[in-house]
Amino acid sequence: MIGAIIEVSNTLGPGFLEKVYERALMIELQRRGVRAVSQAPIPVHYKGQYAGEYFADLLVEGSLVLELKCVDRLASVHMAQCLNYLRASGLPLCLPVNFRTSKAEWKRVINRPQTLALQGG
Repeated sequence: MIGAIIEVSNTLGPGFLEKVYERALMIELQRRGVRAVSQAPIPVHYKGQYAGEYFADLLVEGSLVLELKCVDRLASVHMAQCLNYLRASGLPLCLPVNFRTSKAEWKRVINRPQTLALQGG
């Protein structure tokens, strides 16, 4: 996964919109034989009832959420967005990825039982 992110970052460089990186990453993942879904819906339930949904930029192999950004730096609001994806989906891992810098940067947001943790990447 990280190799695909680095390849897209090195090939395109900074300056494009998030959607361009999303499409390029989909192409790169397909070339590598990795299953991914773009704009994957993640339903949100409240007390057992459907309350709405989020759309993850990419859902990789049914277990990894990629949230793509083009910002000066990844901020707490981006981590919170990943935490919400993990809480709503029960999935184990989210990577917020920033393509605005000269080399892509990412963090790992891990869904652990009873706690959600952030790790640098």
